[in-house]
Amino acid sequence: MIRGLAFVAGTALLASALLAFSRPIAMFVDGERVDSDVPPITTASEKAYVPLRSVADALGAETEADSKSGIVDVVLGTRSMRVRVGDPHATVNGMPFTLRHAPFRVRGRVMISLDAVARALHVHAKYDARDARIEVVTPGIGQAPIPTQAQSQ
Repeated sequence: MIRGLAFVAGTALLASALLAFSRPIAMFVDGERVDSDVPPITTASEKAYVPLRSVADALGAETEADSKSGIVDVVLGTRSMRVRVGDPHATVNGMPFTLRHAPFRVRGRVMISLDAVARALHVHAKYDARDARIEVVTPGIGQAPIPTQAQSQ
């Protein structure tokens, strides 16, 4: 019994130490750091979930949310996305779009998979677990120019 209690106490101590010393995930959109009152969430299988409004606003999108129905509309240029909390069925530009994971709420913020943001809004997005970093890049923005043959000489 004492060994069991010691094992549980040791495991709890180790888990709390790992949590205390873990780095928060930094989120960047087009090279600019994005801070949110609800940070991104990651899983052991390296899936990342981001606060939809924070990412959409940083991309320059217009976002409307109805807290009663759980519907969130995001418009970025010519792309539009509509999601509902708890529902994997969404629309992109009015067409059906199935999310791999339904959006969910954390402290009032709608969280959506980083993968869904990339696919729906046509942006490049990646999560680097080793560096605890999420990068979202609009094609043509936030990327270093590729040197041409004449520039590299």
